[in-house]
Amino acid sequence: MAMGAAATKLHLSSFARRPTLHQLAAVAVLCSLSYLAGVWHHGGLTAGPPSSSVSIATTASVTCASPAPALLNRGGASPPLDFRAHHTAEGAEAVSAPAQRVYEACPAKYSEYTPCEDVERSLRFPRDRLMYRERHCPSDGERLRCLVPAPRGYRNPFPWPASRDVAWFANVPHKELTVEKAVQNWIRVDGDKFRFPGGRHHVPARRQRLHRRHRQAHPAPRRIHPDRPRHRLRGMLSIPKTHHHLPFLESLEPPPINTRRTGIFMVASWGAYLLSRNILAMSFAPRDSHEAQVQFALERGVPAMIGVLASNRLTYPARAFDMAHCSRCLIPWQLYDGLYLIEVDRILRPGGYWILSGPPINWKKHWKGWQRTKEDLNAEQQAIEAVAKSLCWKKIKEVGDIAIWQKPTNHIHCKASRKLIKSPPFCWNKNPDAAWYDKMEACITPLPQASDIKEVAGGELKKWPQRLTAVPPRIASGSIEGVTDEMFKEDTKLWKKRVGHYKSVITQFGQKDRYRNLLDMNAHFGGFAAALVGDPMWVMNMVPTVGNSTTLGVVFERGLIGNYQDWCEGMSTYPRTYDLIHADSVFSLYKDRCEMDTILLEMDRILRPEGTVIIRDDVDLLVKIKSIADGMRWNSQIVDHEDGPLVREKLLLVVKTYWTLGDEKQ
Repeated sequence: MAMGAAATKLHLSSFARRPTLHQLAAVAVLCSLSYLAGVWHHGGLTAGPPSSSVSIATTASVTCASPAPALLNRGGASPPLDFRAHHTAEGAEAVSAPAQRVYEACPAKYSEYTPCEDVERSLRFPRDRLMYRERHCPSDGERLRCLVPAPRGYRNPFPWPASRDVAWFANVPHKELTVEKAVQNWIRVDGDKFRFPGGRHHVPARRQRLHRRHRQAHPAPRRIHPDRPRHRLRGMLSIPKTHHHLPFLESLEPPPINTRRTGIFMVASWGAYLLSRNILAMSFAPRDSHEAQVQFALERGVPAMIGVLASNRLTYPARAFDMAHCSRCLIPWQLYDGLYLIEVDRILRPGGYWILSGPPINWKKHWKGWQRTKEDLNAEQQAIEAVAKSLCWKKIKEVGDIAIWQKPTNHIHCKASRKLIKSPPFCWNKNPDAAWYDKMEACITPLPQASDIKEVAGGELKKWPQRLTAVPPRIASGSIEGVTDEMFKEDTKLWKKRVGHYKSVITQFGQKDRYRNLLDMNAHFGGFAAALVGDPMWVMNMVPTVGNSTTLGVVFERGLIGNYQDWCEGMSTYPRTYDLIHADSVFSLYKDRCEMDTILLEMDRILRPEGTVIIRDDVDLLVKIKSIADGMRWNSQIVDHEDGPLVREKLLLVVKTYWTLGDEKQ
């Protein structure tokens, strides 16, 4: 009974304390009056400005507008917010945020500046074997901290494929080649344009049409040859200069043009034409003071880089190219114990082709026009033949002034021959893919082990385009540590998704003629380039030397092209090379290695006016990058990751503004 009475008393007491309806109404009225008084005190009941949001296409984004230094003081009663620190440690002063740096334009003489191939700096280095034309990058104190200007009158290049045959004179204002190549009809000035008749390889348009119709009416039968891998030619390396070799090469058995995908050339004209055959050619030539051959190639929308065969290895992995081509490239192949041909052998794939055109090939017929003695030309050709034989190459054909050799598909016979042919020996202690300031050596880079004479060393590649998405042999064999077949397949799917997102936030990405030359600063497996292979553009896949550089071999096995690069240094290319630059986690990779603006200024140098940059990185880094970019005449905006706003990784989208020498903005 006592407990029940106590409970009843507690319940009644609690009920008595419950507020009545009148009390609740009174509290509500008082709160409303207090709120209205506050609003009246701070400026009245005026309508505020509508809220705005920044977006690109349909994707939500983070606003790019720079915050005002202080909030607007509306009624005069409230002071602006002050974010400075006032209570600091004794004897220490508050450090204010650094003012945004504005980068000025470089002087006009730097409009074609190439930091690591600077003509003036190169004169400090030995002339022997052209070593002075190799990469010699400036020290920290010599770096330019300004924006490399475009020449006065610069205009956006012609869209592909028109750019293959015509370019604006103001973009590459050099007439020297028109005089040097007047006899060859390779280039000529036509008013405010350059025209490249040699882009058609001296084959008249009518003859090209007839040749095309003949191939369509009489398609070549499928050829099977035991000495070659059965896949399409995709990559070629080219050294200048070229003539109309195409009909001759297609007549060979097996035809190298119809059976390969990648190759290295030493000029651009032939490579430009081969792009229509789905053959991706990489051209290279040294930086010279007047001819600017690489610059013309890039202006025409053809892959090219500055490079030279001197003392360092070419910056490609072993077994990279299906074909290498040299036409009148003036390289002394027979000298230095065949060192330069040994380097070509290193970068050629098993069964790859080496094409040499011009002196001294077939000298008995052409020696009078070459202004050299028969004895000199004969000695040179015999020496080249001897070096090729020592590398176990097989001579396929010699006709006119063209000769073709083929590298063996494996080294079973070649290793056995070393018992008789002692020189050059095989290299055993050198990484075959190491090629960043690594010296060439007079030894043969061994191919991976093969168990049968018909086996393709390192694994046979699929035909193009299956080669692009098939698991590359280097991954399938486990040669790349920590990378599995499944990881590669997932990476391919991921980049298809990411490129689709890029096209949704950058509406011009899907336009046919907006972008031609693209650069991927951290290519990894080349997934970004693979996702774009159906578009009329090409991608230079750079693999940073500070990361897992073994993946560059995978890029080439997919039928793509690329190069090694340290982004704390300049790239071996001319200013205004690329229409679009893609940088995935580059700044995270180099966070403790060099200053952000070192990389950003180099990106600005190689980016064309009105070009685009896509930077993918952690949001904290992107905010810092944006603060620098805002002082570089870039318009930029941070947008969300393709998986939504909760992902820390974001995108910084940039458009470089158009300005040239003489603009008032300078």
